[in-house]
Amino acid sequence: MSAEFDAVVVGSGPNGLAAAVTLTAAGLRVLVIEGDATVGGGCRTEQLTLPGFWHDVCAAAHPLAVTSPFFRRLGLAGRGVELAGSRVVFAQPLDGGRAAVVTRSVPETAARLGADGPAYRRLFEPLARDCLPLTDLLLSPIRRPPGRVSRGVAGFAANGLRSAAGIARRWHGPEARALFAGAAAHGMLPLTRPPSGAVGLMLTALAHAAGWPVAVGGSARITAALADAVVAGGGRIETGRWVRSLAELPPARAVLLDVTPRALLTLAAGRLPGGYAAGLRRFRYGAGVCKVDFALAGPVPWRNPDCREAGTLHLGGRWDEIAAAETDVAAGRHPERPYVLVTQPGVADPTRAPGEQQTLWAYCHVPAGSDVDMTARIETQIERFAPGFRDLVLARHTMTAAQEEARNPNYVGGDIAAGLQTIWQTVARPVPRWNPYRTPLPGVYLCSSSTPPLPGVHGRCGELAALSALRDVFGLRQPPDLGALPATPPQASPAAPAPETSLAPHLPAAPAAPGHPTRSTR
Repeated sequence: MSAEFDAVVVGSGPNGLAAAVTLTAAGLRVLVIEGDATVGGGCRTEQLTLPGFWHDVCAAAHPLAVTSPFFRRLGLAGRGVELAGSRVVFAQPLDGGRAAVVTRSVPETAARLGADGPAYRRLFEPLARDCLPLTDLLLSPIRRPPGRVSRGVAGFAANGLRSAAGIARRWHGPEARALFAGAAAHGMLPLTRPPSGAVGLMLTALAHAAGWPVAVGGSARITAALADAVVAGGGRIETGRWVRSLAELPPARAVLLDVTPRALLTLAAGRLPGGYAAGLRRFRYGAGVCKVDFALAGPVPWRNPDCREAGTLHLGGRWDEIAAAETDVAAGRHPERPYVLVTQPGVADPTRAPGEQQTLWAYCHVPAGSDVDMTARIETQIERFAPGFRDLVLARHTMTAAQEEARNPNYVGGDIAAGLQTIWQTVARPVPRWNPYRTPLPGVYLCSSSTPPLPGVHGRCGELAALSALRDVFGLRQPPDLGALPATPPQASPAAPAPETSLAPHLPAAPAAPGHPTRSTR
């Protein structure tokens, strides 16, 4: 008797679902197994504080959802996902009411940087113009040589292996240097360590080329669209089922694991060859995060008016302050003045809270595994640039790094990137292999953010692992047409009945606040 499923995917984060979408589009019978009660991994949206206040659990802003080859082929807009951007893509407030501000326009951004403007424009105009081919290159298998190299791609190649500190030497004013520090610190590395420069270059180029939009209704809309595509294509999704061993899985020709190297060692239970297992044990995880979600009585009263229009803000002050905070974290210390990453989705998406109230998403970096509650320090940094902020707080929800791992085992030590982003672990992630997705176990593949190309909500780790399985196991060398998968039309209202292919029972519906009609993806 043939197996009920051709392929089983364990884990329903964006990469696990991207793998399932790719396999389903190839005509395979696919089962997705998720331990949590809802799909999505870190790309979920929940009422964490008060009823009617919808907070993104981890991933909040989605530039790669615009530029990723996987999402472009799938077509998110046609699947009911609306991405909304803000006039100010991100801002870096400074003391005294000043701020460095990035808009979609490179010339406009450069004009605000005074004497540093021309150098900023020379660096980022080619990167922004060629951002799509650059993204395609960075989200492609590392072993594949690039084709035609544009000026922007060449500029990135010339600077990408440098540290953020090395790149920032071209600027001398506090605004330009702080702006780049805030973008580069997303890499969760000291700013003196490569490839922190590549992180700053890529994220700033994306800000100009695509913006850093939020998903209207919450990040769960993205994973809802992926899950609905799987089910509409004949796949099946089971939630609330934790897998402890590969032996627990139903028979299938291929197994794809959206898990970390540490979890793979556990699931395989001694079946992996010694050298490969030793390589997985050597895999290094990065710093953790302490995240705080706020329900607010109104918009944050940023001292600088441009900050009130920013979808994302980087708090920490000058370059040297942010660099010192990130150095502290890498050395195992909790900074008194941490670098704080803030997203205020209500700037672009009014469905997140009732009336004129707001949600606010914030985290800071902490040493791996930290159980220290950084709420007070995060609030102090916000209050520093937005006096009166604390008076607006209606409720807050805090997750320490240790709690992040307890909630999502893929966040080892609270590392939401699923692995330290050193140059070596970018090139050889998770272990040095010609095909990093294949494991030594026949038919078993790793498809998480611990594999290339890089962390983020882009789906390429899952898609590339699935394409490997399609070639190796099923002899299918032609990538499937993702756009051919049935698309579930958006509902007219949250009360409309869900189509039979919808995962409404497994996904958090995000109804609009009073006065704001929901634009649903299902």
